[in-house]
Amino acid sequence: MGLPAGGYGRHEGQLTVGGIPVERLAARVGGTPFFVYDRELINRRVAAVRAALPGDVHLSYAVKANPMPALIQHMSGLVDGFDVASALEMRHALDTPTPAHRVGFAGPGKTVEDLSQAVAAGVTIELESELEIARVKRVSADLGIAARVALRVNPDFTMRGSGMRLGGGPQQFGIDSERVPDALASLAGADFDFQGFHVFAGSQNLRADNICEAQRGIAELVLRLADAAPGPVRYLNLGGGFGIPYFHRDRPLDLDRVGANLADLMDELIRPGLPEARIVVELGRYLVGEAGVYLTRVVDRKESRGKVFVVVDGGLHHQLAASGNFGQVIRRNYPIAVANRVDDLPDETVSVVGCLCTPLDLLGDDVALPSPGVGDLIVLFQAGAYGLTASPTAFLSHPPPAEVLI
Repeated sequence: MGLPAGGYGRHEGQLTVGGIPVERLAARVGGTPFFVYDRELINRRVAAVRAALPGDVHLSYAVKANPMPALIQHMSGLVDGFDVASALEMRHALDTPTPAHRVGFAGPGKTVEDLSQAVAAGVTIELESELEIARVKRVSADLGIAARVALRVNPDFTMRGSGMRLGGGPQQFGIDSERVPDALASLAGADFDFQGFHVFAGSQNLRADNICEAQRGIAELVLRLADAAPGPVRYLNLGGGFGIPYFHRDRPLDLDRVGANLADLMDELIRPGLPEARIVVELGRYLVGEAGVYLTRVVDRKESRGKVFVVVDGGLHHQLAASGNFGQVIRRNYPIAVANRVDDLPDETVSVVGCLCTPLDLLGDDVALPSPGVGDLIVLFQAGAYGLTASPTAFLSHPPPAEVLI
């Protein structure tokens, strides 16, 4: 398979990442498997997003996509804030120069301990349920600190064409939009610093029209809900959902189309209706997903009843998504290549499998590659997001892979 577009080069037949040949990278990190993330590709992607979005729209990084501490530190110099979904992610974000009030803490199931840390730190807690509202009230009273809060809203619509739906219908995320007025009323009299709303309708969407439609729906919904708010809306997180191409027929998102639509929404609805609001677009995968690769070395190859299996020293315990077990309905192959022989033409159809004792450990099924031999490096692209920390690393107790940011 060919290299995906996005900045990866070649040197003497080897893939290069950040200009460094992969075998040299493997020697630097002490062997395979490992993830490597290219900060220059991240810089370019953030710059492209900045250029496409209106200048007064703030960009936030969703840490869940890749919480590597060094990467978070790098992102702190590029984005306006962070969205976190656990106390540890929050602490990583607070370890950067980013001010606490630019950190939003979302996600269901926050414990009292999580909420106490968030209130004390001064981050914005995005309230996901009526019980969470009551818990934050108690925490604020106990600490004597006015909690910064926003309501996460489960809209009455979804983002069409999303890889994962995070809004519409019954959801564990957010408060149903029809219940939001009552939830807002319950904030009255509490020692809260009310900020506004967070609405996230879906993720991994490659259709600009679908994203534009969802953003308009979110703006209209929040304008209606704002009438019941206990104070002016000073924060509106529109979510994100910008997708990246993983598979052969995928086409990149038309970012300019999304930006132009958002500019129109800002002029027509958001600035007139919410003049004090800081408008945020929250992106994770879109900023880092294409800037990372996963490298693993061939340790065996075998034939079984006419099918060739190439066995590598990594697998789904590091890169679950590429195995098809992270939300794919029909399994399809991620972009894959023989990294130390990228100029060779494909001459064999093989299945690339990991070292785990399960048939689910399949990284590439019936892929055309230059005949991989023992010692060759296999590279999986689009590995910068939802890779290591989204995978069952403890399964079979293999050692963890290295992660490097170059």
